[in-house]
Amino acid sequence: MAEDRYDFEEIEKRWQKYWSDAGLFKTHEIPGAEKYYLLEMFPYPSGKLHMGHVRNYSIGDVAARYLKMKGLNVLHPMGWDSFGLPAENAAIAKGVHPNLWTHNNMAEMREQFKRLGISYDWDREVATCDPAYYKWMQWIFIQFFKNGLAYKKKNPVNWCPSCETVLANEQVESGVCDRCGSVVGKKELSQWYLKITDYAERLLSDLDRLEGWPAKVKLMQKNWIGKSTGAEVDFGIEGSDKTLRVFTTRPDTLFGVTYMVLAPEHPFVKELTAGGAYEEPVRQFLEKLQYLSDIDRTAVTLEKEGLFIGRSAINPLNGAKVPVYIANYVLPDYGTGAIMAVPAHDQRDFDFAVKYGLDIIPVIDPPADARIDVNNLKEAFIAEGRMINSGGFNGLSNREAIEQITAYIEEKGIGAASVNYRLRDWLISRQRYWGTPIPMIRCDACGWVPEKEENLPVLLPTDVAFTGKGESPLTTSKTFRETTCPLCGGKAERETDTMDTFLDSSWYFLRLCDAHNEKEAFSKEKTAYWMAVDRYIGGVEHAILHLLYARFFTKFLCDIGSCPVDEPFTNLLTQGMVLKDGKKMSKSVGNVVSPEEIVNKYGADTARLFILFASPPEKELEWSDAGVEGSYRFLNRVFRLVSELAETLKSAPDDYTSVTEADRALDFAMNRAIKKVSDDIGGRFGFNTAISSIMEAVNALYKYKELPQTNAGLLKAALTDLILILSPFTPHICEEMWRLTGHGASLYGEKWPDYSEAALARDRTEIVVQVNGKVKEKFEVESGLGKEELIAAARADARVQRLIAGREVLKLVAVPGKLLNIVVKQ
Repeated sequence: MAEDRYDFEEIEKRWQKYWSDAGLFKTHEIPGAEKYYLLEMFPYPSGKLHMGHVRNYSIGDVAARYLKMKGLNVLHPMGWDSFGLPAENAAIAKGVHPNLWTHNNMAEMREQFKRLGISYDWDREVATCDPAYYKWMQWIFIQFFKNGLAYKKKNPVNWCPSCETVLANEQVESGVCDRCGSVVGKKELSQWYLKITDYAERLLSDLDRLEGWPAKVKLMQKNWIGKSTGAEVDFGIEGSDKTLRVFTTRPDTLFGVTYMVLAPEHPFVKELTAGGAYEEPVRQFLEKLQYLSDIDRTAVTLEKEGLFIGRSAINPLNGAKVPVYIANYVLPDYGTGAIMAVPAHDQRDFDFAVKYGLDIIPVIDPPADARIDVNNLKEAFIAEGRMINSGGFNGLSNREAIEQITAYIEEKGIGAASVNYRLRDWLISRQRYWGTPIPMIRCDACGWVPEKEENLPVLLPTDVAFTGKGESPLTTSKTFRETTCPLCGGKAERETDTMDTFLDSSWYFLRLCDAHNEKEAFSKEKTAYWMAVDRYIGGVEHAILHLLYARFFTKFLCDIGSCPVDEPFTNLLTQGMVLKDGKKMSKSVGNVVSPEEIVNKYGADTARLFILFASPPEKELEWSDAGVEGSYRFLNRVFRLVSELAETLKSAPDDYTSVTEADRALDFAMNRAIKKVSDDIGGRFGFNTAISSIMEAVNALYKYKELPQTNAGLLKAALTDLILILSPFTPHICEEMWRLTGHGASLYGEKWPDYSEAALARDRTEIVVQVNGKVKEKFEVESGLGKEELIAAARADARVQRLIAGREVLKLVAVPGKLLNIVVKQ
């Protein structure tokens, strides 16, 4: 008796055990074989997978299984971005050590991945909190230091006075601490930085090489790097020997400068106001400013506030004296921390000048047809024109003036052409416990020196106090803090900050090529075989920082001879979010759907099928309970079809010839599905349309099997191909159907079916039938029919007759070879 019940729970457990016991997903380097490195962004081990995880990792698994069937040597590994603040918060709140909390979560999520049937090579598993991993993270940091790319300096950080701790920008919401709600201030700390700015131009220009990246992601990185070409100009300060250097992209407007603005934190501000009437107002202004984040200060909606500091700057081109202000919208680490203000030709400067009653001097005259009176401006004039009020440069186009004024200031030694980047050096210090210890030692005699490489890893101590207050918990460990200098052997202290977790995720894709190497971070031979990652998959929220940092690390490691490539990811797919009721799934909104619940109720294959079918990978996906039910019904329908025919077809011939028109129709439907699925998975990752074509093939099979006379060889081939092309999406049920139809132990790694061009070259054409523009039916006609012949054939077709029965047909629009649109009276 044919098996007709889809017992997903028993089937999935059995096949998951088989895959694991057989070690089917293990990968090795095979000289001469075409490789494919497929990687999804590794997760933080929070303890529970969410639907965003299911989508991300299912997308990757479909591609990995398909490419394996296409004969490629596929590397599909997994790891854990396992350092981070939540583990430390759990230690504070629950008294659970971060290491235990993290490893428990990793174990739980590993089992959830296995329940989904994801084909990971778990032998390559890495965790960034593992000393075997962070040993090499520390080694990489030391290489940065040795190459002059790691340094320490003082900088203001977000400080919560209640929690008595440093907060990252993302932990500050509307100026308050997201943990306790207290108003957040600023505190100066000495912290470590990486000189990513040394790589700014390469990071920018090499984006053009990344043809497999979405244009929007490359644009986001380009804007983040923020290259500006212009000039640096020196303004004197009246009554001082100091020179104020400013960067401008518009040297053509230098004669229009009517005031200067400094960042309130600019080092000149305290010196220029010390002991005078402006010292106290400046102090109060700074105190008020500390409750604004950098993001708030640069927001378009921010009300611009400034304060005159009692000093004047001297324009080096015309000797004009202009007042010097501080303002909330100028940041100390962008450019030089000082700007020249030209209110006639910059809207922000214009608004500020109007608010504080400052001069507005136009230096660019618009074309006559612009009808703008530059001497009575209502808003800034920012278009191009001819120079006015600019001495010997009058009459030039402002474009010509940019070049000539730049040359003039260089000739006079008062400035120079310059390139500026919005990108800032990467602050990597964190006053946390659960992160990679920074392997640096402070010696009074030798300064900052790195730990000896043979002594790595510098291990996290266990004798720490998790209070959630004050500095890093590492400061509470005397055994960790006190050490000897690697150079002179004298008393010294270890750095007690840990690294930003973004560092750990900036090279893990290299370690996954050689996960258990104890002698080096990764071998050149193995990275030469696997790198670069052929396809990287993850959320668009990581489009800037993670991807930029990974590119920076790869370029640096290539420069020092450790890595064979200088770009880590050849192709990038950024999948959309999973929504419910139009909103991102969130516990706070109360619209979270648990993957565990779906898998328990319908099985992993249903969860995978729905989330891959509901939307193209790069688009947002709206959750639908009805859609999940529909996916489950479809899999049951396929299983019933295979179960019904399996025994009969075991004895069917392996070869067949399509004899009847019905044979040719099924042959066409199956080969069309193979071609469509191949194109959609192997090319544009159009999984939803691939699944749709499989559903059409299933319909064709059901229709064919009900005929009084069928071709057993054709049915056998069609069912075999159906199972194979469905298997990357729903591997468990396909393994079971493969077994039912008398094939080998497992279809993993079976050859992907080829499609027949001959079967697709039919002498009949499928016509889509629309009623008032909406698709209602399809029927077939002889190829090559003209408009009138197509209309006649349609009128004779029983399905079309049913569509128009009892309705007044106003018009028939025929497009030969494609469609027929029936316009009926409504």
